[in-house]
Amino acid sequence: MPDGASPASQTLSRGIRILEILADARHPLTIDEIAARLGVHRSIAYRLLRTLEDHGLIGRDAAGSVSLGARMAALAAGVAYDLQAEALPELTAIANELGMTCFLAVLDADECITLASVEPRHAVASVAQRPGARHPVTVGAPGKAILAQLSPAEWPSDVSAALRAEVDTTRLRGYGTSHDEVIPTVQSVAVPLVLRGHRPAAIAVVHVATDLDDAAIADRLQRSASVIRDALDG
Repeated sequence: MPDGASPASQTLSRGIRILEILADARHPLTIDEIAARLGVHRSIAYRLLRTLEDHGLIGRDAAGSVSLGARMAALAAGVAYDLQAEALPELTAIANELGMTCFLAVLDADECITLASVEPRHAVASVAQRPGARHPVTVGAPGKAILAQLSPAEWPSDVSAALRAEVDTTRLRGYGTSHDEVIPTVQSVAVPLVLRGHRPAAIAVVHVATDLDDAAIADRLQRSASVIRDALDG
């Protein structure tokens, strides 16, 4: 029997998939919903959830609905710790200066994953961008800023001609933009964050409407990118 089909590997894979399902969800999920998304019987999902709960990786509310547990935040904080430590003060400054949610995204396989995010302190309303949120690197401004750091041979196979042109533009002017690509009505501006010893990354903001133009936003992001790069590469 191949290793990938062994019961232990299948169990681990399903447990990880549950964490991914919960990370992608916008609200707590019932056991039945998790079982359906995982494609397994409710009893199997329940046993997996009990194990994850024992390790503090998931939690259940009074109604029995499931969400990620506090232990996940501790684990996430250890990912690229030095990068997060240097980026968070800059993300916070940008978020409060521009009144927009600011976040750090990194490349993981063919996906763009939010590693850290800060919402503006005094904004009446802001766009939520949760750490752990992910989407294909072929959509959104952070994805374009990340693809601009790679050679076309390293891109996913489904990159369209239109996206190739947008990535070329991103590389030339130093920032990427997107409108309604990841979340309807939401706009984003992102700049590349190139660091030795780290996966390709980007600093980005998301907003619904602003009086600032994209170039002005990008200029602010680039200044923080330089600060982070100097701190880590200096």
